[in-house]
Amino acid sequence: MKPKSIKPNELDSVFSAIKKGDDESIGSYLIKGYRIQISKHNLTGAERVQMLYKKRRDNGLCIICGTKVTKKNPRTGSLYRLCDYHRGLIDKRSA
Repeated sequence: MKPKSIKPNELDSVFSAIKKGDDESIGSYLIKGYRIQISKHNLTGAERVQMLYKKRRDNGLCIICGTKVTKKNPRTGSLYRLCDYHRGLIDKRSA
């Protein structure tokens, strides 16, 4: 994912989120040509994937490719976790 461009005075809010322990502060930031990457230390691969999927799901993105999901599940009213293309692939495999 591309780094989020922020101003130097917004860096304080990132540090305060780290102090609180919020996962929202995790990511890459671009400040005056410098890239600052904030991540948790010693995460397993499964934990990294779980955090990525959660972040994509919360933003309404396909958990596989990251494209915007537009269709909603009629039963629950929430967005599908996969785009139309990947839903077609996975549904064909499981059916």
